[in-house]
Amino acid sequence: MPENDKTAERQEKSDSHENHENSELHENHETIERRENAELREKSERHQAAENGEAPAPRKKQFDSRTFRDKPVSFVRRGGRMTPSQERAWQDLSSRYVLELPRGHAATSVAADVRVDPVTLFGREAPLIVEVGSGQGHAIVHAATERPDCDFLAIEVFRAGLARTMIRAEWAAIDNLKLVEANAPEVLEQALPEGSVDELWVFFADPWAKTKHTKRRLISQDFARIAAQALRPGGVLRLATDWQDYADHMVTVMDAAPDFERDFAGEWAPRFEGRVLTAFEQKGIKKGRDIRDLAYRRLSGPTSR
Repeated sequence: MPENDKTAERQEKSDSHENHENSELHENHETIERRENAELREKSERHQAAENGEAPAPRKKQFDSRTFRDKPVSFVRRGGRMTPSQERAWQDLSSRYVLELPRGHAATSVAADVRVDPVTLFGREAPLIVEVGSGQGHAIVHAATERPDCDFLAIEVFRAGLARTMIRAEWAAIDNLKLVEANAPEVLEQALPEGSVDELWVFFADPWAKTKHTKRRLISQDFARIAAQALRPGGVLRLATDWQDYADHMVTVMDAAPDFERDFAGEWAPRFEGRVLTAFEQKGIKKGRDIRDLAYRRLSGPTSR
């Protein structure tokens, strides 16, 4: 084969490989939705197990007192490998979107001396909205697209979800979103300045349905204290769940929180228009679950310690 033909063949193979690499990063929506549906089924199965009073067998591991947390965390850390496109998104996009924070001893902890200046982080002064447990980024990417005048911070520990969020953000061509892979209460209490958050979102957190597990619920008296510290006076904490017992629990906790007042009339808040309707929420509705929204406004004055 002539040398020119060999060169052309090598170039063609190189171009083909490069196109394949790029195509995996920018997966089409249909492929993404198929994977999300699989994850949705897994989450639905966990809910079903909770309804039946079942729980997975605990895994044995060596105890390390340095990594022990005596307060509820914003997640249940589950393993799982990322897809090639998610790995590539993490490699290519994390420098743009992910805020790397120094760690404590635990994998998703935040070092005690970490401080984040939102103005420096985003390069401007703007209202800051933080979502705890942002999942695959449906709500926060949609909101960041619709509200370019605001800055958004997504806190999540599921790395595949963060990678998916970055892919969505890249599709949307937004630059007002940053991501943190960490335990949310530590980010809110230790890293962000007091009174720096305008809205704090917690949508469909794990309900910990079994009675012996309810102490693990994120929404608690201590979380209300942390939220009050992070929110500015007049800022809003928005909550949503499809688990009635957890909704009742949230009302009990937040009605008793000294730094908050209800920002709605009646028994429940109207559905928050800024929360995009996800497949998970739609599935809950189809199963006959009521979606409960709540909104609490941070009172003026210093927080109760």
